[in-house]
Amino acid sequence: MEFSLYHNPRCKKSREALQFLEEKGIRFKTVKYLDQKLDPKALAAILSKINLKPSEILRKNELLWKKDFSSKNLNEDQILQLLVENPKLIERPIVTGPESGVLARPLENLVDFLKGN
Repeated sequence: MEFSLYHNPRCKKSREALQFLEEKGIRFKTVKYLDQKLDPKALAAILSKINLKPSEILRKNELLWKKDFSSKNLNEDQILQLLVENPKLIERPIVTGPESGVLARPLENLVDFLKGN
C-alpha cells in the first residue's frame, strides 16, 4: 500500500511525520500542497478519507485567518473553498492511504493509524 503525505517542509510536525515514515520504511509520496495546490474535489476527497470537516483542519491561529476571516460566519463549503485558495490555512501533516487517512498531528495519530493499516 502506498501512502501520500501532504507536507509543508517549513512545518516541524510535518517534517517529523516525513522522518517517521522514512525511518519505518513506509512507501509514500510527498505532496507539497503549498506548491501543488489542491482543487475543491481533491481536498474534499482527503477530508472524506480522514473523516474530518473543513473547519476541523483549519489553522485558526494563523494571522491570515484571524485578520481576514475569523469574524465571518462561514459554512463548511465556504471554508473548503477558503482552504483551497489559502492552503497555508490547512492543518498538517495529513497522511492518506487508498481508503482512509489521518491528520498526523500529533505524531501519535499517525502511529495509531499505521497500526490499523
